[in-house]
Amino acid sequence: MSKKFTSEQLAQYKKAGYRIVGKNQHSGVEVCRWAKSVMKGERNCYKGVYGISSHRCLQMTPTLDFCTFNCKFCWRTFGKNRFRAESKWDNPKEILDEAIKAQRELMSGWKGNPKTTLERYNEALNPVHVAISLDGEPTLYPKLPEFIKEIKKRGMTAFLVTNGTMPNRLKELLKKKIEPTNLYISVYATNKRDYKKIANPFIPDAWTRVLESLRILKKFKEARTIFRMTLVKGLNLKDAEGWASLIKLAEPKFVEFKGYTWLGESRKRLKRENMPSMEDLEKFARKITKLTGYKIKHKDKISRVIIFTREDLKLKTILN
Repeated sequence: MSKKFTSEQLAQYKKAGYRIVGKNQHSGVEVCRWAKSVMKGERNCYKGVYGISSHRCLQMTPTLDFCTFNCKFCWRTFGKNRFRAESKWDNPKEILDEAIKAQRELMSGWKGNPKTTLERYNEALNPVHVAISLDGEPTLYPKLPEFIKEIKKRGMTAFLVTNGTMPNRLKELLKKKIEPTNLYISVYATNKRDYKKIANPFIPDAWTRVLESLRILKKFKEARTIFRMTLVKGLNLKDAEGWASLIKLAEPKFVEFKGYTWLGESRKRLKRENMPSMEDLEKFARKITKLTGYKIKHKDKISRVIIFTREDLKLKTILN
């Protein structure tokens, strides 16, 4: 039994579509909405521009409900328990084996579904991509470099999404010469005061750590480096100059805007009006392009996502 989760909480996760995996139960898997969409022959996730087929994507986390932040826009419930880790950690091979097994169990219900095909079903049982982004802060997992190495050893791609509060883990990846396929740093504000207001960090030096991670980002050469912004109207959809300054500091290959979505527990803290429209994002994007030299290369109105690249990068770079 997990020391962090009660049997009732584990049952709630299962009811919500999660599968908790590993002996120490700190990792989780969930099939995302876009995987289900593709299984029905409908649209793919916006990450398709990076060559991803959502039905073959394993969405998981090695740090379920364990994070350095308590963000206002997070769909999670606020709570001190959010920053309490497990005392024992599963090894990377065990996590990946169990995660793939759980994914196959979750996708098994599609067999014979009239909206899918046997080919798509068989593909879904054999994921080729791991999105380390489901929940929590994955860089808190001490064996993360070895986990990414295990993923890539199997010929799979790995997308790592971090909030940048563990720069030493990024340094460790560089030292061990282990780079994810995509490395996202999610940035939530342009200054220390707004970070405290928006992210509600459990650690006192969060802003300093984020700045250090942004400086480190440019040192990754193999990974597609991405500066990711979750934009909330009334909170951080402002200060284009500040955002541009941080982007220039990090020198990412890509910049992503993601409009906040009013869902889960965030509805208790924010209002529907805090959701920016695609028009809001496009207007702000034009300011960023003028200040940074990055150009808009892709828009997804349904997901309210805008992707930018540097002028010296071709669109084909996204697919390579």
